[in-house]
Amino acid sequence: MRRAPTLPGMTASSRPRPEEVYEALDWSRALRHRIQMRYADLDTMGHLNNAVYVQYFETARVLVWEDLGIPPHLDRSVIAHQEIDYRREVRWGQDVWVEALIERLGNTSWTTVCRMVADGQPCAYSRTVQVRVGEGGLRPQPLEPELRELMSRLLVPGQDSPNPA
Repeated sequence: MRRAPTLPGMTASSRPRPEEVYEALDWSRALRHRIQMRYADLDTMGHLNNAVYVQYFETARVLVWEDLGIPPHLDRSVIAHQEIDYRREVRWGQDVWVEALIERLGNTSWTTVCRMVADGQPCAYSRTVQVRVGEGGLRPQPLEPELRELMSRLLVPGQDSPNPA
């Protein structure tokens, strides 16, 4: 497997592999949701199409929002960045779950990390940055204290959550 390029002055051994970073998280604290796979989610090779992973991660984030009891009036955000690290293929008939944690709470944004597991094996990881926006437009808005409190239940231990001023 090829390693990601390093920055000048950085050695390849000084940067952990993405799966090492993700697996170091305490996934026992995550909210978990079973994902119902559809036959149409497969590609011609018989495994889950790479674009469908995005949908599964999105579905899990929406369900987590419901689990946390976040009211609709606080549900205004846009995706600013999403990355997916594919580790194993997912095939028809496997039992698929997505687990989610909040990696970071900022002043106007938060980062969600998710792990897709099929038959007990991690298959993909996702990191998504969402930005809170105002009702009338797409300008960043500070996270309300109520929203911050609800999301902090999933915050990865040891991560700072700035206090809004």
